[in-house]
Amino acid sequence: MLSTREEAWDLLCQWIASESLRKHALAVEAGMRAYARRFGANEHLWGITGLVHDLDFERFPDMNDRIAGHPRTALRLFREQGWPDELIHAVEGHAPFLGVPRTTPMDSALYAIDELTGLIMACAYVRPSKDIRDVEVKSVQKKWKDKLFAAAINRADIEQGAAELDIPLDEHIRIVLQAMQSIASPLGLDGRGPGS
Repeated sequence: MLSTREEAWDLLCQWIASESLRKHALAVEAGMRAYARRFGANEHLWGITGLVHDLDFERFPDMNDRIAGHPRTALRLFREQGWPDELIHAVEGHAPFLGVPRTTPMDSALYAIDELTGLIMACAYVRPSKDIRDVEVKSVQKKWKDKLFAAAINRADIEQGAAELDIPLDEHIRIVLQAMQSIASPLGLDGRGPGS
């Protein structure tokens, strides 16, 4: 059975202490909710999937660990708690090294959104205002082309996910950017700086 939003957030906070990883989870959740609305899908299910997709990453970051490595520990937990198969499959599909094909729009959305949130946040961090609401699609596209900017972001994964959704890349960026702009304060990207 799927948890409530509050229960899922409490679980995430038990597993993840890193503020940056928590903000990543919030960003992916926002993007997933936006795509659920676009597709007329279950916003709660999609949102929770985005929120918990990296649940075990802080504790078990070694993706080569075939027993406990991310996301294997979280997947076991989700199964033990009887969470929906659709959520489990999407979390499996966002980790290509598991070899689980993405077969649904929710699978592809999670894959497409995951890396993009990091690029968008990086774009916001380098703005003088530190306000994500000042970021535009064209500024993300410009930084996209600079392979040294946020070099760890796998742009090919984002492109592949958007293609699976049959959404043009600029539209995909717009959807996720607007979703993240709607939660600027929880992301710490509302221009007020840390501790405000």
